[in-house]
Amino acid sequence: MMQHYDDLLSDLRGLFDGEADPIANAANAAAAMWQYLPDINWAGFYFLQGDELVLGPFQGKPACVRLPMGQGVCGTAAARRATIIVPDVNAFPGHIACDTAARAEIVVPLIRAGRVLGVLDIDSPSLDRFNEADRAGCEAVAAAYIASLRD
Repeated sequence: MMQHYDDLLSDLRGLFDGEADPIANAANAAAAMWQYLPDINWAGFYFLQGDELVLGPFQGKPACVRLPMGQGVCGTAAARRATIIVPDVNAFPGHIACDTAARAEIVVPLIRAGRVLGVLDIDSPSLDRFNEADRAGCEAVAAAYIASLRD
């Protein structure tokens, strides 16, 4: 895993220690991703409410507030329950362009006890920005976030 993910996860463990609030932890995770991950222009969360993903804490330009489940990159990742890496968002069928500067995207579903809670979404202005190391790193970030939540 790339060094910036190791540093990011170390910081997140400290930020999440003793804090179980999902909004506070998502806000700190978005800010930490913004700080540590190079060549990104949006990092944040969408949370599932009914059949829509609703905007949560993020860093970057204002974003789409509601995304339909099963549509766009975020909705597709949530419906498939699988991470999606998109090298060129313009080539993704049904891509929902919240920021036209975004060229590549990675979306990790947030799954806890078999239930989809939402997604972690990161965009980049560069084509083909995300790779398998990013998948592992972003999935580790999502897992750390999920682990921070208490019943």
